[in-house]
Amino acid sequence: MVKNKKDTVVFFDTTLRDGEQSPGASMTFQEKLLVAQQLAALNVDIIEAGFPISSEGDFESVKAIAQQVKGPVICGLSRANTKDITTCWNAIKYSKKPRIHTFIATSDLHIEKKLQKTRKQVFDMSVNAVKLAKSFCDDVEFSAEDASRSDVDYLCSVVEAVIEAGATTVNIPDTVGYSIPSEFGKLIATIKQRVKNIDKAVISVHCHNDLGLGVANSLAAIENGARQIECTINGIGERAGNAALEEIVMAIKTKPLFYPVSYNIKTKEIYKASKLVSNLTGVVVQPNKAIVGVNAFAHESGIHQDGMLKDKRTYEIMSPQDVGVPESLLVLGKHSGRHAFFKRLKDLGYKLEQNVMEDLFAKFKLLADKKKCVFDDDINSLVEQSVSGVREVFTVDYVNVTSGVGVIPTATIRMIKTVKNKKEILQEAACGAGPVDAAYRAIDKITGVTVDLEDYTLRAISSGEDAQGEVNVKVKYDGATYLGKGMSTDIVEASINAYVHAVNKIVIMRGGKK
Repeated sequence: MVKNKKDTVVFFDTTLRDGEQSPGASMTFQEKLLVAQQLAALNVDIIEAGFPISSEGDFESVKAIAQQVKGPVICGLSRANTKDITTCWNAIKYSKKPRIHTFIATSDLHIEKKLQKTRKQVFDMSVNAVKLAKSFCDDVEFSAEDASRSDVDYLCSVVEAVIEAGATTVNIPDTVGYSIPSEFGKLIATIKQRVKNIDKAVISVHCHNDLGLGVANSLAAIENGARQIECTINGIGERAGNAALEEIVMAIKTKPLFYPVSYNIKTKEIYKASKLVSNLTGVVVQPNKAIVGVNAFAHESGIHQDGMLKDKRTYEIMSPQDVGVPESLLVLGKHSGRHAFFKRLKDLGYKLEQNVMEDLFAKFKLLADKKKCVFDDDINSLVEQSVSGVREVFTVDYVNVTSGVGVIPTATIRMIKTVKNKKEILQEAACGAGPVDAAYRAIDKITGVTVDLEDYTLRAISSGEDAQGEVNVKVKYDGATYLGKGMSTDIVEASINAYVHAVNKIVIMRGGKK
């Protein structure tokens, strides 16, 4: 059990770096900025904004976040070499609270097979990297990649040396999710006991979820002295993902006697952050996901319902409002006016400019004409779609699809191409294996962008027989993967919107080059 009641656990969110490494979860420049702003509203202590050396786009997004997002420490990742560290500093130096996070592997497996170096070489690289980072920035974090599979004596010697070199945070990652809680907790306790100068740095952990133990290992680390937790919204990340921020925070909040520590997270912003990340990355939150799943505060059993009516504590260990989940849905329809719609936007936590709200209201009225009831999920989707930041080069103007038994599926599509305020009307028709395939073939002809469709998912995003359908597509173009999302009460229309969304991303990200 945690002993010191004065301790604060700080949360290091790596959704924009490790989280974005989930296959197909890459975000546009504007989407990353939107997530960073929500993380600031959530009051995370540190935002790892990206890996600046990895691409020009990542450098620019980290730079923009450092310039525009206020409150949290803005951190960039770098390998233990001069070019990485210098590039990282040039991206994050605009923040009032910058941090350089440099890393190198310390396990013999990684040292010998991946790095093809000796322990002495890695030791020296670690110290030199921290010294260089420290020459730029007071706040330096060092990570011993694959720490949980490293020789403990060697790991302790490296940690002691990098603290002496100036590291203010030392991260002990379970990089491949190999540890179990008792084992990982013991490792943190050992480092705390054996590293002579450990009191000069914060012990951090970064736990992956390959065995489903990322959160459990993180909590075990807190029990044994770790005071920084690296995690992501919804637990997204490489392979099976990372420890989920929302689960760790609410475990601490729900068990204050066991974890008598403080934290700075504004828990009422959790649900909004979860929905935003899910919608922008296309990584759907499973219904039974702890804290933020749609069933997390749902009760169907008659026995449970009876208990809930008598006292909510019988079957709820936390209040849905604690994490920003609305207790009930406000049903809006085509007869609702601006006042009701704007009030609901405010109730859902949105602070938008008047012109943005007017644009959303117009879209809401169009949607309300198509379905009887408009739910909170519909409104959230409208907002996120409107502020995603993807400029529309191609917009759909007309669609005619024919399909049926004994009929060859055919689609006729008319689109408007807008480049530098000049509009061009383009139209094509195509046949396909089905109506969606035919439509996609016609769009390929119009745009000249032929992609490989790698994944297609369809789900209802709200309740009722006339619920909106959300289509997510993952397409591959010239070796890169792009995600598109579309919504409509008509499945074919939603499918077309998703495909065009992905195509527009390709055109925009490549500067109009196909």
